[in-house]
Amino acid sequence: MKDRRFLMSSRWDKSKFEAYRGFHDKKLDHPGLAPPVDVFEFEDQLFSVIPYNGEGLLVDEAAPLANKRILDVGQRIAGTLAFLHLNGVRLQWLNQANVLISADNSVRLFDPEVEYVNGAPVPEIERGHELKTFGELLRQYCDIEAEGLAQFMRTVENGAYANPAAFGRAVEQRFDAFGGLTYRPIISGMTDVGLVRALNEDNWGWRKLSNRARLYVVADGMGGHDAGEVASAMAVATWCQIAREKEATVGAGLDEAEEMVSESFQAANNAIKDEAESKGTDMGTTLVGMLLLEDNTGFVANVGDSRAYLFRENALHQVSKDHSLVAKMVERGRITEEEARTHPHSNILLRTVGTERDVDVDVFRVDLKTGDKMMMCSDGLWGEVEDRDIENIMQTYADPRLAARELIRAAHHGGGKDNVTLMIVTVP
Repeated sequence: MKDRRFLMSSRWDKSKFEAYRGFHDKKLDHPGLAPPVDVFEFEDQLFSVIPYNGEGLLVDEAAPLANKRILDVGQRIAGTLAFLHLNGVRLQWLNQANVLISADNSVRLFDPEVEYVNGAPVPEIERGHELKTFGELLRQYCDIEAEGLAQFMRTVENGAYANPAAFGRAVEQRFDAFGGLTYRPIISGMTDVGLVRALNEDNWGWRKLSNRARLYVVADGMGGHDAGEVASAMAVATWCQIAREKEATVGAGLDEAEEMVSESFQAANNAIKDEAESKGTDMGTTLVGMLLLEDNTGFVANVGDSRAYLFRENALHQVSKDHSLVAKMVERGRITEEEARTHPHSNILLRTVGTERDVDVDVFRVDLKTGDKMMMCSDGLWGEVEDRDIENIMQTYADPRLAARELIRAAHHGGGKDNVTLMIVTVP
């Protein structure tokens, strides 16, 4: 009569069922692995089951994590990947939902997407495959000030390590340099697929451009797999990279900084347009971000309906303007803001990134004070959670990471019909 609990996952891609069954049939035992105790098919889905003892998932953790924590996770998963390769298992990719966190903060690999299972070890030439997505995963958890550690993870993303053993040795060598560094708990970033959709097309990222400037970006992609998620990832990466390059040569004035924000935003837009034309797709994304300059001036830029809010003295104020049909209708007095939330055309955007060259970018200059918080988010948050409830949560949770988790939870309670992504930046 003992109470027994289980964690279950399901997959829909039938082409991968056989590989996952093969993974289960191997009955592998490793301290860094949470292997399924049962696998069964029901109504065209393949379910896997593991005993559940209150573990959490990395996907439920807001960034950033401590440097040492990131390195610990990297080392543990590297060892687990090496074990899988020796036993003939290669994974398709790794993401935050594949890292199971126990109460003692140990981590295990959970519910991986299995590419294939062999009777012999994975060939040496194929052993660096999973490291690229794993490097990207760990980079997103690096603090904006942890530029050295983030740059190391970028080399992993770019294929610098041929196998998990080489990556594990590289991680070991970086504990002394990065493991003891700590940063002020003033920022957070988090994304969640929601409760309805199978694919997360949102992306977010931050980048230290110089000692005076930091850039924070959120994007909500449109167009499905290999389109929307590609567009949003390109938007974040390109804006951050171009802004970093321009910051090295831009003048010290505020007008020059504002122009740099607009030009680097435009470069991201045109890069996505070029990619869409080369692939013959209609990929696009919304995009919102803030350049924080000298900790006292914010330049907010946006296209679409991803928003930027200022939280000052316990009150929430929307800074950006939505480029949507219902926002235009509200502006003209045809409907109220409350009616706009449930209007049948609420998803129609009048301006997006990547759908036309040289898009019109809105840029807002905000004079910031110590203790102010800026929040950037996709419509998966503000579409499910009313502004007054966002305000209440930010009043309740001073820690940005806790606030981010509670806002994601609130979006789930609101229906979770869309991907939801947010970033919170406190002015130190």
